[in-house]
Amino acid sequence: MEPSGLEAILRELLLPDTMRIRRATEQLQMALRDPAALPALCDLLASAADPQIRQFAAVLTRRRLSTRWRRLAVEQRESLKSLVLAALQRETEHCVSLSLAQLSATIFRKEALEAWPQLMQLLQSSTHSPHIREREMGLLLLSVVVASQPEAFQSHHRELLQLLNETLGEMGSPGLLFYSLRTLTTMAPYLGTSDTPLAQMLIPKLIMAMKTLIPLDEVKACEALEALDELLESELPIVNPHLPEVLTFCLEVARNVALGDAIRVRILGCLSFLVKVKSKALLKNHLLSPLLHTLFPIMAAEPPSGQLDPEDQDSEEEDLLDIELVEETPKHFAVQVVDMLALHLPPTKLCPQLMPMLEEALRSESPYQRKAGLLVLAVLSDGAGDHIRQRLLPALLQVVCKGLEDPSEAVRNAALFALGQFSENLQPHISSYSGDVMPLLLAYLKSVPPGRTHHLAKACYALENFVENLGPKVQPYLAELMECMLQPLSNPSSPRAKELAVSALGAIATAAQSSILPYFPTIMEHLREFLLTGHEDFQSVRIQSLETLGVLARAVGEPMRPLAEECCQLGLSLCDQVDDPDLRRCTYSLFAALSGLMGESLASHLPQITTLMLFSLRSTEGIVPQYDRSSSFLLFDDESDTEEEEELMDEDTEEEDDSEISGYSVENAFFDEKEDTCAALGEISVNTSVAFLPYMESVFEEVFKLLECPHLNVRKAAHGALGQFCCALHKACQSCPSETNNAALQAALARVVPSYMQAVSRERERLVVVAVLEALTGVLHSCGTLTLQPPGRLAELCSMLKAVLQKKTACQDTDEDDEEDDDQAEYDAMLLEHAGEAIPALAAAAGGDAFAPFFAGFLPLLLSKTKQGCTVAEKSFAVGTLAESIQGLGAASAQFVSRLLPVLLSAAREADPEVRSNAIFGLGVLAEHGGRPAQDHFLKLVGLLLPLLARERHDRVHDNICGALARLLMANPTRKPEPQVLAALLHALPLREDLEEWITIGHLFNFLYQSCPDQVVDVAPELLRICSLILADDKVPPDTKAALLLLLTFLAKQHSDSIQTALGSLPADKSQELQVMLGLT
Repeated sequence: MEPSGLEAILRELLLPDTMRIRRATEQLQMALRDPAALPALCDLLASAADPQIRQFAAVLTRRRLSTRWRRLAVEQRESLKSLVLAALQRETEHCVSLSLAQLSATIFRKEALEAWPQLMQLLQSSTHSPHIREREMGLLLLSVVVASQPEAFQSHHRELLQLLNETLGEMGSPGLLFYSLRTLTTMAPYLGTSDTPLAQMLIPKLIMAMKTLIPLDEVKACEALEALDELLESELPIVNPHLPEVLTFCLEVARNVALGDAIRVRILGCLSFLVKVKSKALLKNHLLSPLLHTLFPIMAAEPPSGQLDPEDQDSEEEDLLDIELVEETPKHFAVQVVDMLALHLPPTKLCPQLMPMLEEALRSESPYQRKAGLLVLAVLSDGAGDHIRQRLLPALLQVVCKGLEDPSEAVRNAALFALGQFSENLQPHISSYSGDVMPLLLAYLKSVPPGRTHHLAKACYALENFVENLGPKVQPYLAELMECMLQPLSNPSSPRAKELAVSALGAIATAAQSSILPYFPTIMEHLREFLLTGHEDFQSVRIQSLETLGVLARAVGEPMRPLAEECCQLGLSLCDQVDDPDLRRCTYSLFAALSGLMGESLASHLPQITTLMLFSLRSTEGIVPQYDRSSSFLLFDDESDTEEEEELMDEDTEEEDDSEISGYSVENAFFDEKEDTCAALGEISVNTSVAFLPYMESVFEEVFKLLECPHLNVRKAAHGALGQFCCALHKACQSCPSETNNAALQAALARVVPSYMQAVSRERERLVVVAVLEALTGVLHSCGTLTLQPPGRLAELCSMLKAVLQKKTACQDTDEDDEEDDDQAEYDAMLLEHAGEAIPALAAAAGGDAFAPFFAGFLPLLLSKTKQGCTVAEKSFAVGTLAESIQGLGAASAQFVSRLLPVLLSAAREADPEVRSNAIFGLGVLAEHGGRPAQDHFLKLVGLLLPLLARERHDRVHDNICGALARLLMANPTRKPEPQVLAALLHALPLREDLEEWITIGHLFNFLYQSCPDQVVDVAPELLRICSLILADDKVPPDTKAALLLLLTFLAKQHSDSIQTALGSLPADKSQELQVMLGLT
């Protein structure tokens, strides 16, 4: 084929005429089948007069070579390599140079450096050339080639960093600066310790280069900023020596209102990332104050005159409730930086600097200052929730409630968002303010004019979040709430208003539980109507109805069972009719809720359900390739050389080169779908047990693949589901033992437990590690000693947990040169708490004797968190972990009594009720399991606990004292129960909050019956009083009631006069009932 003929076809393709393009495409596909097409393309890329044709030819050549390179003769390959480099050196048009560089990168990936010395020579000569144009071409080629295979250049890092040190100083050449930064972006993740000094030298030059690029081309500058992101993310301390300069530069750009939103948003994104990965260095360098002083004016910026911020406009098109996420503006990204500060800094360091500025903003005459203050409060409640709960909640809640009555709608919107966030993050404390908040919210909801659905959505967001966690406290408001929510469902209203009402019904049902039953038929009638309508406008209402149906199934339980089969069929039918990720997601959650009611009777639907869910796990729908802007010729690929197929069968398959694809974006709905699919599968597997076994292997494999998913919520859900699969397999082994089932469980554990250890060690996201530790604890509780196979696994798991407690994992910010500072962010504390919860689970799984040596290793770490200067959260975590561990250690805890007892005695006198509660529980289990060493301290413990019981006003602590006294009385079977202790304990019953202690009290009743029933005649009146109070209480375990009745029946037979006398002190109806039960009539 002649180049001129091919050029004519390419010209046709460049014309704005659809018919001619279609015809030319067919001609091109035919032409490319000719073996002479490749030489013709090479001729055009080197010598065509039109740069568009040269670029087109270069792209087509690259696409051809990406899958056909190995078929070319050696001479042809060498000729091509020379031709491409020569063309690149001659080329004057940037777009063509870029395509030629990408073609070079494709060949380089096939050949490697050793087989193409001319490439290295060209890179050497061009990048050091005295001519700027030649150097720019060299850096362009270098950036593209390094990006294509960065590992190949690791041995050349030193000379490359030295080169970049020179080129980043060329402030007069933006092209050199840009491609130098692109090269650095690719190199950064591969830099080693020996590269650190040279890389550190680049930071000041990187800042100057960015300052040069931003005024010239903000789009390119945004792209070049990736270099800073990569260096910040590096585990090497590359940025640390220059952190003040980096922060100062970022703040200068962020506050410059003359710049476009895109570059300011991008730089605020860098700041968020900087806070996340360098929080300790930020504090150490005293950079928090300048950061906050820059952020507040950005957050409080007023919109242009006569306009509103996007999230305050009443438009149904925007469906986002999270105010900061409505649109990518500097204002919203500045709020996200504060959110990141709250998540990653200790509240004791952040709040003293933040609060004065916050108070000033909230007092301001400017509504946008007040709005900024409320948004800051909203995000602060996430990362600094404990701090707010313990010290600031009444005052801050008052501020938010006052904001609901602000004359400015923008402020009221922010107050609604803040109240929703408070409700989510400050449980359970905030629910105790329902008497103040609920009337405000209900009045606000009723005040929203009809049709203002965007504003209504904000009100419903706050109301839902608050109501959902109220539990029994919702009762006084239930009738009014139901009237508010059923009204838009019964009367004409917009689909959005109906959707919001249906969503709110789910939150109300979660709180009300069985109290929702009087409204249940009406709710179901409306949900059926929405689920069965095919109207497109009602799609969002239909999806929300599915979600609420699942919530109702969990809330009302048994009354839903007759409808379970119908709901299941409905969900499957909708998935069959409608292709929508949100609909599938909500349907899967419904199936999971129904599995709790249906159990193994869900088996007949499992083939369809698992098929659907496997589709969702495997689907790449929603994953959109991001193509390099310089290449737009993917349409003309020729991938179907049918005549070559025979030849291809005998060749090694060459991977197609996707170098036009610069990355991928995934629509959030598809990530959400995968996340909820994992969660639902885990729950269904446990609830359906043996019935799920036929599907376990295929589901397990697909979920396991998602551990590599880039989205952290999907990784979290995948880890959780894998743990539940192990629990489901263990449950199946218990109910249906077989070698096959045992082998499946062992195989699952052999993959899941190592994957958990790897995630804890290497995962960079704290919330994923928290989820892994939670899942591991669940597996340990369920599968017990099987989790610790093979031998050595116990030591590995203990070593892993120790690394978390010592803050030595990838997700914990540990600067080597950081001075010791005990303060930590609350999310870091949460990570330690979850590691702490795994320790007792390990103890129980391993057995006390096997675990004791490892507990000795944990003990100093835990005891260090109980010292006087530690925070309440640290003390609570450490004391709680110690107490639970004693229970797991059992009799082996005796050897630790001398070290544990002083700490627990001290903590039992702490002001904080949670610390006291944990310590008293610990004293009880130490007395129970600590053997003789603990029994020697009987009088000391009684001397502490009896006065505490007399004055304790906190219900949970009161109940733990009762439990501890019961354990003390049972600790020594040979010692007679102390009458004073027993009388005080029984007088303090019934329990009020920690109802799990009823099990301990039941054990005490059994103990008294078996060891010394005659000695409890004196406390018979108290026993009868307790019995009269708990017999009708379904929260008291049946075993406890039975043990008490057994003891009383014995007393009634042996000491009937005493019992008859005691019965006389009870109300007549109770006395009569007990006489019948005790056989005294």
